[in-house]
Amino acid sequence: MAVQKLTQSLVAKAICPPGQKREFITDTDTRGLVLEVRASGGRTFYFRYTDRSSAQRNMKLGDASVVTLDVARQRVAELHNEIALGRDPAATREAERRIPTLGEFVRDRYMPHIEGNKRSWKCDEVLLRLHILPVFGRRRIDAIPTADVLAFQHKLKAKGYAPGTCNRILVLLRYLFNLAAKWEVEGAGANPARKVDLFKLNNEKQTFLSKEQVAALLDVLATSPNKDLLAIVRFLLLTGARKQEALKAEWREFDLANRSWVIPLSKSGTARKVAISDPLVALLETLPSRGKSPYLFTNPATAKPYVDIWYGWSTARKRAGLAHVRIHDLRHSFASFLVNSGRGLYEVQRLLGHAHIKTTQRYAHLSDETLISAANTAGGFMPGAVAQPLVPS
Repeated sequence: MAVQKLTQSLVAKAICPPGQKREFITDTDTRGLVLEVRASGGRTFYFRYTDRSSAQRNMKLGDASVVTLDVARQRVAELHNEIALGRDPAATREAERRIPTLGEFVRDRYMPHIEGNKRSWKCDEVLLRLHILPVFGRRRIDAIPTADVLAFQHKLKAKGYAPGTCNRILVLLRYLFNLAAKWEVEGAGANPARKVDLFKLNNEKQTFLSKEQVAALLDVLATSPNKDLLAIVRFLLLTGARKQEALKAEWREFDLANRSWVIPLSKSGTARKVAISDPLVALLETLPSRGKSPYLFTNPATAKPYVDIWYGWSTARKRAGLAHVRIHDLRHSFASFLVNSGRGLYEVQRLLGHAHIKTTQRYAHLSDETLISAANTAGGFMPGAVAQPLVPS
């Protein structure tokens, strides 16, 4: 190992002695600065120092054909300052190399986790593949600032995505960073998505069918080529069940004697019990699958449950003049009918299977007639209030 003062000219002309693979030249002017000269002609600057455990460390600074001698000396001075402050620069660099990109974290940690623990993992996979990873996948998880997440959110909206869709993507991004911090992944710190507010949603825009609209819809469904569609919609209106809960329902889940239906795996991930009404019993007794198939509604083409009923449903709702009605609005309408009939929110909560009453309140629509009746009741406390119009003072 040679020891001499490095100059830019020496760095450019230095050669490795014959018969050696490499030669190290230690600079006499800058403590710890070393130039490696290889037999291949390559030259690299290193910082050589002793760490806290008295072990010699060699930290690569850069290719000498790119990094100048002055820059290398300046960098060595900075590293000496770090050591004086109690930090180990090589250990810091090694830790930084262990910090994964968001794409690596999703691939190696997140997807294996949710595939075994989350029923809707395929939805996450789609949102990640189409929206999040194309933007942030190649960036280290410690190099994604809040400003970039905010810009990402507004770009989604500018592309025409609904506020609810933008919120689902943002919530998933928040969840990724929260899990990274929980699992103590290298580089995971403050969540850059935490301070980005969700878009406000207009929860009043919900559709509740009137009795007349239900009758019109059922009349159209009676002529649908899908002979099961009418029964499926009636089932949804009589139970308030979610579409997939109905399509996957099996006869073994029903106890007609005790009037109960136990959904083995609801949206919450647990089983829930649904009370069976007299009209529902009557409907179940008419289903052609009874005693012939394990499923309530069996697709005759596959002998398995329907995967979806979109085409038949969409055709029927348009013919009934209800093109704006979604199939999930049948669940809304079930709750609305109950509330307008005087049933309490707690009862509706239990029938819908909501864990929190706040969720049920979104479905607790009251018809105009019900509200007017309530207002008239309040007016009854004032004698003559109905007969005497308001007169400006």
